[in-house]
Amino acid sequence: MLKLFFPAIIFLVSGRLFALPFASEIVKNESIKSIKLYPVGDQTSYAITPLNAVEQLELHFDDLNVYSKNYFYTYQLCDADWTPVELSQFDYIKGFSQVRLNVFRQSSVGITRYVHYSTKLPTRNCMPSRSGNYLLKVFENGDTSKLVFTKKMLVVDNKVAVGVSITHPFSGNDYRFHQRVIVNINPSNLDLFNLNQQLKVVVLQNYRWDNAQVTSSPTFIRNKQLEFNQEGLFDFEGGKEWRWLDLRSFRLQSDRVRKGSYNDKGTDIFVVPDTARPQLRYQYYKDFNGMYFVEMFENFNPWWQSDYANVHFTFIPENHEQMLDKDLYLIGEFSQFQLNEGSKLSFNTETGFYEKNLLLKNGYYNYSYVTKDKRGNSMPTFKFTEGNNWDTENNYTALVYYRGFGGRADELIGALSVNSLGSLTR
Repeated sequence: MLKLFFPAIIFLVSGRLFALPFASEIVKNESIKSIKLYPVGDQTSYAITPLNAVEQLELHFDDLNVYSKNYFYTYQLCDADWTPVELSQFDYIKGFSQVRLNVFRQSSVGITRYVHYSTKLPTRNCMPSRSGNYLLKVFENGDTSKLVFTKKMLVVDNKVAVGVSITHPFSGNDYRFHQRVIVNINPSNLDLFNLNQQLKVVVLQNYRWDNAQVTSSPTFIRNKQLEFNQEGLFDFEGGKEWRWLDLRSFRLQSDRVRKGSYNDKGTDIFVVPDTARPQLRYQYYKDFNGMYFVEMFENFNPWWQSDYANVHFTFIPENHEQMLDKDLYLIGEFSQFQLNEGSKLSFNTETGFYEKNLLLKNGYYNYSYVTKDKRGNSMPTFKFTEGNNWDTENNYTALVYYRGFGGRADELIGALSVNSLGSLTR
């Protein structure tokens, strides 16, 4: 039973929002490209799977080294902040601790040569036995020290009912530009003696962990319902709809392609230069909230018949002047939503443009530009590049973590994703 020793009236609890050092996904081998992990058949969804269920995830990636290798995978259980737990793998993996990737195929048709690897997981001979955050680790030759890359996945055991709604912030400064997420939980099946130590609620915007927000203190306790509804709690920039780039064909150039350069050594695609959008009026159009999917027009199977191109992005700053106190990043699922040297744009003093070149596979891509203070004291922001609107369509995911009395790992006991179009309250 729920053990909360408070009167059965609305009771205000001091909310506490804090940031955690959410671990980044790692790609240690530069020849590894186009890593995708998603529910079977849905490339634009996040890697969340129920505990002990038949639902599976698909893993795909390419190795530009044209010789096939012995790749294996395993799971690492982590706490809510992605810190690896101090447990044996036998405590959270059922079956073998590692599995070899047996499905791979040499690329065909395209100029760029690669080996494509794929699998579906979890499988009966190797699957998580506890709910929580998992790092999928891919490594060479059965040696976990030869790590190639990691990918985040969530295993949920739904024990609590979760409700999510999106509304305006109360603050006059943020009222028209931010979206505030309200989370309600019914933890009637849990033994809760210390909320601050046993419960955590994490909210993701568009499956991003770089701006994830977390708290352990509800604002109200109302008839055994926990409500997280404090001003400033789970307050996110609205942003604008994501920019798009259609690369499903390199020959048939889409509206966002300025020109292409083709030769027998490879393809270069030059994207129409982008400019800042804060002053532009908000306009809704369907996007994939930063995700991308691998697809092509000309051939049958995009996974091994697609080609790669060097894609040249350009951002034109105001008055062609460098932002001296900020760094500019290109983000999207294709960059793992990470702000690092791989997604950072460099300023060309001769042209007055920010530039970034990426090797991308045939597909349809969403992307945006964000800035971050060079001192590292702030969250990444759309304010100076995209602008923010309260009406913007975004996906929000509420994750509920619980640690039982004497527990040694955070369990993921509830997860709910909603879209702001159907959840915004005015």
